[in-house]
Amino acid sequence: MHLSGERRVIRGVIFDFGNVICSFDVEIFLSRLHEWSGLDVETLRDRIYGSRLHSRYERGAISSKEFHREIVHRIGADVPVEELAEGFSDIFTPLESTYELIRGLAGRYRLGLLSNTNEWHFLRHIRKVPVFPLFDAVTLSFEVGALKPEPEIYLDALRKLSLPPDECVFIDDIGEYAEGAAVLGIRGIRYTGHAELLRDLSGLGVVPR
Repeated sequence: MHLSGERRVIRGVIFDFGNVICSFDVEIFLSRLHEWSGLDVETLRDRIYGSRLHSRYERGAISSKEFHREIVHRIGADVPVEELAEGFSDIFTPLESTYELIRGLAGRYRLGLLSNTNEWHFLRHIRKVPVFPLFDAVTLSFEVGALKPEPEIYLDALRKLSLPPDECVFIDDIGEYAEGAAVLGIRGIRYTGHAELLRDLSGLGVVPR
């Protein structure tokens, strides 16, 4: 019987992608935009990331085709779609320590991936990482139509894992997003490094093989 205040055993571990499974650097893409357009990097940063364009793409409010068309318009350079998509997506670096952690948790816990992301990043990088097949459930903002820390995106992950919130932990490098999960009863961990993550998971009784 579950008593009030009793800690539930963690059965599900949900990972963010960016800066948890792979690090990323948007400066790489901005440098490519600079090469194509001749505009300075700060102007480009403001036009792409300082506007609602990027978040609209991650929410699924615009298609990849519309995203391409809007970027071409904003930078004033007619970059072919394939070249732009490649430059936009070639910004990730694996965090091998997290890869090993996921492998060590697979089979012992139900694993979820929950990311604010877009179609190009998912198709061109996320689904191709070696540990992607180990996830039991995948929640992507552009498919759900919601962005962290909105409740809908966490609830989608819980439904797909078929677990109650207090039997899950969510790992994200952004504190606000970990707190958004905690509001729903999910244990939230802010990722600050591998050793700290292992310590925090161990404190919840989550130990890899």
